[in-house]
Amino acid sequence: MNVPIFTIENCPIINEAVLAYGHFNSVHPGHIRYLKKASSQGKSLFVAVLPDTNKGNNREYKFTQKERAEGLTSLNVVDGIVLLKDEEYSLVNAINALKPAFLVLGTEFENTNESEIIEAIKVMKKNGLKVQFHAGEVQYASTELLENSESYLQKNNKIKFKIACKKQNINKAELIKFIDSWSKTNLLVIGDSILDQYAGCEALGMSAEAPVLVVRELQKKDFIGGASIVASHIKSLGAECKFLSVIGKDNTGQIIKKELSQKGITCEFIEDDSRPTTFKKRYIVENQKLFRVSRLNDHFLNKSIEEKFIDKLEKLAPNVDGIVVSDFVYGVITPKIIAKVVELSNKYNFRIFADTQCSSQIGLITKFKNFSLLCPNEKEARIALQDKESGLESLSKNLIAETGSEMLIMKLGAQGFIAFDPNLEGVISQSFPALSSNPVDVSGAGDSLLAIMATALSTERKLMPAAALGCCMSAIAVENMGNKPIYASQLKEFVMELL
Repeated sequence: MNVPIFTIENCPIINEAVLAYGHFNSVHPGHIRYLKKASSQGKSLFVAVLPDTNKGNNREYKFTQKERAEGLTSLNVVDGIVLLKDEEYSLVNAINALKPAFLVLGTEFENTNESEIIEAIKVMKKNGLKVQFHAGEVQYASTELLENSESYLQKNNKIKFKIACKKQNINKAELIKFIDSWSKTNLLVIGDSILDQYAGCEALGMSAEAPVLVVRELQKKDFIGGASIVASHIKSLGAECKFLSVIGKDNTGQIIKKELSQKGITCEFIEDDSRPTTFKKRYIVENQKLFRVSRLNDHFLNKSIEEKFIDKLEKLAPNVDGIVVSDFVYGVITPKIIAKVVELSNKYNFRIFADTQCSSQIGLITKFKNFSLLCPNEKEARIALQDKESGLESLSKNLIAETGSEMLIMKLGAQGFIAFDPNLEGVISQSFPALSSNPVDVSGAGDSLLAIMATALSTERKLMPAAALGCCMSAIAVENMGNKPIYASQLKEFVMELL
């Protein structure tokens, strides 16, 4: 589909047209939600694209207006694009030329003081036309497989990845060189130790006594999880890694200790007899998970255990390039420990990274203040900020402002993630797709992403190349049932094939 691009002078008048508006510096899933919502309000959707500089807001964009407009032409919901001029009230001029029945603006404009927007709303209302503020429907799952084949989605997402790399001037040679540079990096991972057990089963049917599914267990296999798999990923990627955690006085903890020691990871475990080592058992038939049973205790560490943890943290910190906090909200990462991590970062001038996993727990990503990188998913961010309506870009910027995070990865599940890099000129963002359209097991994607981002950014502050590699790392991770460490050689091979 060839989407026409117009100027205000040659813009056609279309009956029942809808007009959307924005800069669209890097088209991401948030923009697509917004445009889909706008498209549903009329027969055709036209998008007004801001010029390279604009008197109303003094923005400057990384990509030219033409490049940004061309980025929208591949979206099947867009019927036409209008290029706005570098002059006051250019949106009003577009309204006068197109004569849309509906103007749909993002929620960030609802209380704006931008004269251009205020004047445009006045013109629409004066003519009895509709104005709506909407960021699109919030969704935490993808329905794309209902509309397209898996092979089509796979191919399309690879194209999106290559476009993202081209926009950020990322090439294959740079990524391979980046991976090779990690051997001199030394990280400390702290957080919850978890043992994941997968039980492969055969479905026998329904019980005759009650509506209960009956399965026969065929085989079981253990995988290290939680913060321990983050440490394992980092070591496998070629960096040095130390691990600090709390385990129970049980065999489960000893399995994790043995596994990490065999990988050459320096481990510091504190045994706590008031809690068992967290154990999760998943029952699966073929590649379909039936349910999970967890054995855990999620109270905060008692004072004596917490003091031991902080003492070990202080001893390990002087010799590392960064600290990675993998918090599963089972009580290991206390407010005092977070405060100590920030204090040590300031004292020894290294970067700190955090992720909080809230799939079945209650946690707040906003408790991590002034970190180098946070990696929440959209739902966690919305819960933390109590914000269910803002667009993804506004939501992410608000989270950066609330936490003081230097960089942000906003995870979007099947839609991939968006990397945000604030600087003196504003916030640069880039969307990266999920390269696996029908994954086997998504439970380890976040752990692998945190591990590679921390490794890469502790070596050199290059967010977008790190994010590109994180996109590849996650794709490898979800193709395996259970958490398995991913090696630098696997990552290189994936990048070489992809690019």
